[in-house]
Amino acid sequence: MAPLRFAANLAWLFQEEPTLIQRMEAASRTGFRAVELGFPYGSSAPELRAAAERHGLEVVLLNTPPGNQEKGDMGLGAVPGRQPEFREAVALAVKYAKELKCPRIHLMAGRFPTGAKRDAASTEMEATFIENLKYAADILKQENLIGLLEPINNQISDPNYFLTTPQQAAAILEKVGRPSLKLQLDIFHCQIMNGNLTQNLKTYFPIIGHIQIAQVPERHEPDSPGELNFHYLFQLLESMNYSGYIGCEYKPKGKFYFMQTGRTLLYEIDYCMLEDLASPATSKSRG
Repeated sequence: MAPLRFAANLAWLFQEEPTLIQRMEAASRTGFRAVELGFPYGSSAPELRAAAERHGLEVVLLNTPPGNQEKGDMGLGAVPGRQPEFREAVALAVKYAKELKCPRIHLMAGRFPTGAKRDAASTEMEATFIENLKYAADILKQENLIGLLEPINNQISDPNYFLTTPQQAAAILEKVGRPSLKLQLDIFHCQIMNGNLTQNLKTYFPIIGHIQIAQVPERHEPDSPGELNFHYLFQLLESMNYSGYIGCEYKPKGKFYFMQTGRTLLYEIDYCMLEDLASPATSKSRG
């Protein structure tokens, strides 16, 4: 079995660094070999690519532009009446993905309109999302890219987000019927909305295109106190031959970053915390 591979989500980690390029440097210095960039659109794509190459980083995920966050946008995919903006967002994301050699784009669904009743608005929003996803999937196929749908919990993180469970995402993926679209399963969100992670991972494994992690409920490091046994979950993913990256999308409790460092006889993967970001990694292997 190949060891699991981890990517630093730079929208969450290394926030002590003021720029995305500086966070890329910090991630590399800590030992990461891959990064998720979130919304990289405030930075030059060629400069980001140069930074990735300079620091030996693979860019594995970015999101479509969220829309106008000051007005409450968090994605446009399922928002009725904003299809032209969604297409512009996809075009920009594809441009960055190609420049950065990033194979995956999270196609953000967006939120229910302010004041809308969830039950009343759901049908129209799903129809809009399906229409937009079919358009995006055809573009992504031409560019040899994968589009991802991520359910985000509405209990803690975003009460108004449209896409909230793996079941909902899987049903939409089936209706869209495009192989260039996959499920992005964030274990943090899945635990909050569904629990039963073992069965959910097994059920949705055939359509999973990316995984992210954080401890529940505080969304800190995987080895911080919480509900989830990541020792078991990582072993499960290895046994299932998961070969993709695992995004570290959590709130660090300090300057401590959870990363892969090698293999042990007991568990086959040994994980450690590096305290000093300025020091070179001293681990026996960086996987």
